[in-house]
Amino acid sequence: MTPPTERHPSGGTEDPRIRRSWLIFAGAFFLLGVLVVFRLWLDPRLSNWAIALLIVVVGFAAVRHRVAVQDLEAGRRTEAESFARILQGLSRSISPDAIVAAIVEELGAGTGADHVVIVRRRPDTRVLEATLVNARTGVSTSSTLFPIGDLEDPPDVGVGRARRDPVAIVGRTGRELDPDRLVANRIAGRARAIFGLRHTLVAPLTSDNGMIGALLISRRTAAEWPPASHRLLLGAAVEASAALSRAYSHREAEARASTDALTGLPNRRYFDEFCALLSRRRRAEDSVGVLMVDIDKFKVLNDTHGHQVGDEVLRAVAGAIVGAVREDDVPARYGGEEFAVLLRNPTIAVAVEVGERVRQAVAGLDLGRFGVPSVRVSVGAAVAENPDEPITTTIDQADRALYDAKRRGRDRVVAAA
Repeated sequence: MTPPTERHPSGGTEDPRIRRSWLIFAGAFFLLGVLVVFRLWLDPRLSNWAIALLIVVVGFAAVRHRVAVQDLEAGRRTEAESFARILQGLSRSISPDAIVAAIVEELGAGTGADHVVIVRRRPDTRVLEATLVNARTGVSTSSTLFPIGDLEDPPDVGVGRARRDPVAIVGRTGRELDPDRLVANRIAGRARAIFGLRHTLVAPLTSDNGMIGALLISRRTAAEWPPASHRLLLGAAVEASAALSRAYSHREAEARASTDALTGLPNRRYFDEFCALLSRRRRAEDSVGVLMVDIDKFKVLNDTHGHQVGDEVLRAVAGAIVGAVREDDVPARYGGEEFAVLLRNPTIAVAVEVGERVRQAVAGLDLGRFGVPSVRVSVGAAVAENPDEPITTTIDQADRALYDAKRRGRDRVVAAA
């Protein structure tokens, strides 16, 4: 069975009631002219009755036209107020989820939609997430993942023509088809199939780097979507695109500020902030451990092989640490050739065991392609079992244990006394 066709915002059109009123006016005035000629040449009594009837028709058309204009003006005011509330909500939203919440309720109310679907690509991922919201209640009812190909694959123009989808006409720019609208139509088709939607209206979500998703509304009734719904959806899609782009850019900037560019690990700023946050949320039964890891004789390695090889060694050591620690532990590049690992709920024996795994993982690295025979690390371990003990104190204890490991001959794990 051929799926319901997709309608796309293409700008408003004149209210049909106003158009019909003008047709009545035009037709009545034309007939009046004919009757005037008829009255001059034929029976005046018959033409008098016809003129009177046409005057009544013209009066009816005038009243109908006035009511239609008033309704149109009221609708435009409502549409403007809805759009203003969407803009106000978006201006206060700083996260993608808050942006979704800001547009759903007002978009549903302003367009008469039963459901709103936002399909958006997560930043720096190949994940296309679709969120279906019941517009009548404003409560999220379903969230799922779509194939990333729905967004990234080239638009299939042939499919749109085969189904006689109006997008092939509405989306034209000169003689070309608008690829964003074709992709939005494909995403909408996926949403209809997965969520069981009918009678949908869709607009693409775009950013400076290209298309990032689609905004879709649906309802149960099969009536034509009014021009106001087209305009409101299109305006909401434009503003949501800008808001999502700002939110993603903000997140990317935060991620860059908290990540070590060389190793990809969290940097010291992130590590310190995470420790401060953990200190405020620690429970009485929680323990916290810290490993301080330092590459042995790294200055000699740098001087011998050069900084480029030194950078490769740092990346390799960072990867070995990530592979050796537990899932809940937080490794970071603390500075230079020094790394830190925050351990969640360890005993001192567990901390030493994790430290030993790190030492062995680094010792097992194959760096022959860089001309480096082997690399070793020294590790200091400390655990704070008292929840009142500051994590900074535990870091200092682990750091002293690290220097103790250096004094004892390097390439070893030492626990804080």
